[in-house]
Amino acid sequence: MTLTSAPVRRLPLVLAAVVLVALVISGIQPHDRFTWFLEIFWVLGGLPLLVVTWRRFPLTTLLCCLLAVHALVLIVGGAYTYARVPFGYWLQDVLDLSRNPYDRIGHLMQGFVPAILVRELLTRTSPLRGSAWLAPLTVSVCLAFSAFFEMLEWWAALAAGEAADAFLAVQGDQWDTQWDMACALIGAITSILLFSRLHDRQLARLNASAPTR
Repeated sequence: MTLTSAPVRRLPLVLAAVVLVALVISGIQPHDRFTWFLEIFWVLGGLPLLVVTWRRFPLTTLLCCLLAVHALVLIVGGAYTYARVPFGYWLQDVLDLSRNPYDRIGHLMQGFVPAILVRELLTRTSPLRGSAWLAPLTVSVCLAFSAFFEMLEWWAALAAGEAADAFLAVQGDQWDTQWDMACALIGAITSILLFSRLHDRQLARLNASAPTR
């Protein structure tokens, strides 16, 4: 099956539909409307951007799947707030943890998925394709974004006060910010190690299927 086969061409539409349905359901009665909006803001902004740019800049199947999974993680976190996600409570009991770890999963994804996004953008729009600098620069960008996101959380807390507590999901951990960035770093490195070869193959197919000008 090639990248241009009908099932693969339809996959982005299917993934977008799943994300949209999940987004609508999550917004019916979220635990905290303000937190829900802050968490799903990236989905609200990212999905229309992908639609607008798709004809000129379609993405690999791998990246589409990862973006959809990341969107679902954000949507679930927004619906329940990260500290109250049922799956997180289940993990807390199974692993005998002191807190709901869903927030950690969210920050692992914050490095894991953007690593492939950044890698794809750099490979297709810069001279870094095949360069030894591609991996370290990709991880650096992901870590920089994670640090910027922590500043966004700080600014949200200053602006909204106690209303932003659920968004921060600190759960009493004084090292929460450092843990968040460490999780993003681990996620980015893991993603690069797991998916680089598959990503390169899909990028080559995407490039081969692109219309010549």
